[in-house]
Amino acid sequence: MTTGIESPAATLRVGGEDSELAARIDRELTAFNNAATGADDEAGLSVRVTDGDGELVAGLTGWTWGGRAGIDTVWVREDRRRDGWGGRLLRAAEEEARRRGCTEISVSSFSFQAPDFYRRHGYTDTGIRDGIPGGHVDHHLWKSLVADRAGTVRLAVLVELPDVEAGRRYEDAVLALLGRHGGRLERRLRTEDGRTEVHVIRFATPEGQESFLADPERVALRAALGDAAPVSQVLRVHDV
Repeated sequence: MTTGIESPAATLRVGGEDSELAARIDRELTAFNNAATGADDEAGLSVRVTDGDGELVAGLTGWTWGGRAGIDTVWVREDRRRDGWGGRLLRAAEEEARRRGCTEISVSSFSFQAPDFYRRHGYTDTGIRDGIPGGHVDHHLWKSLVADRAGTVRLAVLVELPDVEAGRRYEDAVLALLGRHGGRLERRLRTEDGRTEVHVIRFATPEGQESFLADPERVALRAALGDAAPVSQVLRVHDV
């Protein structure tokens, strides 16, 4: 069923699947994203496995763009799900993403699908979205496609927020400065009462960490908060 609203200037219609509309919006948003970021290398990514009869055994679809890769779907035929094809699909996709110059890859998986499968293959949780039917959640996961270079610094930062609202605004602002110092936020977690956050941060070099701490904008923001400034405990960590 399709409903619509017409006016002299335009017509609004609500309907079902519209492949023409989806393709047009995809082209328009791709052009907008490319102009905004300077990255214009968006491409699809797929891995296909077939048996001797040409029947599909397993497959993966995804994308690469701007040094990043993403997995949209992964599927293995039921009678072949104990043959290791899931791991082979991931490895093939990751290898191709690296070949295209990507440094990281992400995926989402419902709790009734395979989040533990991705964790076993080195993917780290970055967040969840609840409210999935049946009491399930959607897990968002991420994996670096490059080995840490010598000198890479990874930190776990425990942040106490004396003033929750002011502290959150401060953290939003200063975490956005990481990129200018060769840093990136890998995870940001928060306790239920909102008064404590945990940040997992990576810097390409120790000098990057030092320049971030001395960033004049960060220093000014912190000084403006005075006694309401967050109190942080910084731990240097590594994968195990």
